Amino acid sequence: MNEENLKQIDAAIRDVNDFPKPGIVFKDITPVLGDGELFRLTTDSFADTLNGESISKVIGIDARGFIFGAALADRIGAGFVPVRKKGKLPWETTGVAYSLEYGEAHVEIHKDAIKPGERVILVDDLLATGGTAGAAIKLVKELGGEIVCMSFLIELAFLEGRKNLDSDVRVEALLTY
Repeated sequence: MNEENLKQIDAAIRDVNDFPKPGIVFKDITPVLGDGELFRLTTDSFADTLNGESISKVIGIDARGFIFGAALADRIGAGFVPVRKKGKLPWETTGVAYSLEYGEAHVEIHKDAIKPGERVILVDDLLATGGTAGAAIKLVKELGGEIVCMSFLIELAFLEGRKNLDSDVRVEALLTY
């Protein structure tokens, strides 16, 4: 990954104090999304995490993972698969519940979204505690997909989210705080 590009992306991300609740410093990526050149550089950086490996599908996690995942899928000529919150997908789904620091959540994927043996990359904007990404990994594996890597724009390393992810899957973060 190009370090100069990552510095430009990092400089555009702004901290928003006390959002969504007091004590939280939210990493706002909307300036990156709103700048065509930065968005392109971010998509290029996600593509770089593949190390030239062949990918059939890009998995995007609800909701900001859809933005980066769809752009990456287009860039590399792969299909795009959304992992969504429970009840949001219109076809037959399989899902998994997982724990969050403040309760429980549930994500789903279409049962026919990934064929056994398809190679996938999982993309999201943020790795925090790893709950949502860990759940998405379970869904992909349940459908028989092979996860080549998981790529995040931002990793909040102090939350140790990698501990909650499958240790057999390579994890990449473009920026780490």
